[in-house]
Amino acid sequence: MTHCKWDGFHFYDFIFPLFIFIAGISFPFSLEKSQQKGVPKRTLYFKIFKRALILALLGLVYNGFLKFDFNPKYFISVLGRIGLAWMFAALIFINTKRYGRIIWCAGILVIYWLALVLIQAPDYPEASRLSPEGNISCYLERTFLPEKMIIPTHRISGFIPAIATALLGMMTGAFVKSTKDSLTQMRKVIYMTVAGVGLVALALLWDIILPINKPLWSSSYVCLAGGLSLLLFVLFYWIIDVRGYRRWTLFFKVIGLNSITIYMAQSIINFRFTTNFIFGGVVKLFPESWEQFLNNITLITVCWFFLYFLYKKKIFLKV
Repeated sequence: MTHCKWDGFHFYDFIFPLFIFIAGISFPFSLEKSQQKGVPKRTLYFKIFKRALILALLGLVYNGFLKFDFNPKYFISVLGRIGLAWMFAALIFINTKRYGRIIWCAGILVIYWLALVLIQAPDYPEASRLSPEGNISCYLERTFLPEKMIIPTHRISGFIPAIATALLGMMTGAFVKSTKDSLTQMRKVIYMTVAGVGLVALALLWDIILPINKPLWSSSYVCLAGGLSLLLFVLFYWIIDVRGYRRWTLFFKVIGLNSITIYMAQSIINFRFTTNFIFGGVVKLFPESWEQFLNNITLITVCWFFLYFLYKKKIFLKV
């Protein structure tokens, strides 16, 4: 549950691109509903820009913008990157067909890869082009951004390859939504599994010359995270949609329907205080080595029942 400082991949490095991938999957379904209602393209553009703006504003709030001390880092947010990457991917998606989307996705990754490996940071001529000092992405930030806006684990330019992450999700959603007679549910499972394994294999091969790197959101990182996201999606698609085992999904449904709510709420509501108030005495009965594990489990429990209350009241935060 820690991020790699530079090259490498930990489980925690998987969460962020998975959010973007999931946001991409849902778009073809909402787009189809809008098109069936006859919504003109200019209105679709407005909705896309509006959603991106709302996500960016929520990111500002999450980072503490309402404190009014105007720290430039407030503008660098997870939700902001999700909004930007999703917005550009959505614009590409609605203006292209299947092969055009593949070309865009591949083109973004290849061009970004070439920029990283071919362009040297002028202020560190002796450093490796893929090092924290020598890469072009960090150089542009050092040159054009205030020092307070530079976050080593969250490169601003990373939103460009993140567009490909969102596109991978959108193409997955479009594939699942396909109603071709030849595409049975099991064939979809097989094809998506092959695609997921292929992306992971491509990432591991690409890693030889372009390290898997979350801070840079390297092209190999996009392929690895995209492949794993696709395989995880296929697993749940097979269990829930193909096999029809759905009763056990309530726990995840409650979280998924209000994912942005709980993300934002944790910056506003002190769930840890409530958890300690309710479960603190029980946790102390266990050995100290269990304390962190139990604290996290009880925190998730409190957050889940908060979301379950909203779920029962049919209160959902939608963007």
